[in-house]
Amino acid sequence: MAPPTSAPASSRHRRRLALLTIGGGLVVVLTAAITLAASTTAISFTSGVLAATGSAPTIDDGVVDAALPLSVDEDEHPAMVRLDDGLREALRAAQVAALDDGVTFDITSGWRSADYQRWLLADAIATSGSEETARELVATPERSSHVTGRAVDIGSLDAQLWLIEHGRAWGLCQTYANERWHFERATRDGEDCPEPRTDARG
Repeated sequence: MAPPTSAPASSRHRRRLALLTIGGGLVVVLTAAITLAASTTAISFTSGVLAATGSAPTIDDGVVDAALPLSVDEDEHPAMVRLDDGLREALRAAQVAALDDGVTFDITSGWRSADYQRWLLADAIATSGSEETARELVATPERSSHVTGRAVDIGSLDAQLWLIEHGRAWGLCQTYANERWHFERATRDGEDCPEPRTDARG
């Protein structure tokens, strides 16, 4: 026959197990709720940004066909035409020197409209699921050097590395540490480039 205290102890044990089970269930439910809320917030933000941009951007917004990057001599595409004059001339002068090394600059992005930049940010948020992560690679229209025509993206690795090594002769610098392809005219000809910023958040 069991001691008189066994029944109460067993009962307490069952109650503890029940409470632990309920507590664990609540943690799971709360975690799911928080995840859903965060996801909904990101989706809502993205939807709002996309709604503000209207239709998808076009060539008039500076969209460059990924299969047809631009040359520095392009004089019709808005992505090159609307670049800062100093940046465009620096790129053309640097290209002459790069050709001696068998390197050609392929411009995959230049000037962009504010709507295009807004669309890119919304797309990055939708893809990554996080506004914070997206902003590491895509600046807001208010902070983007592409929108002011003071930045270009270079497609080929050879061209990127050539500009990183030689670009300062024309004031051309990689300005984001996490974007090897992004260049701006960030110094005077021949002077050292400033230390790249960590990412597109500035």
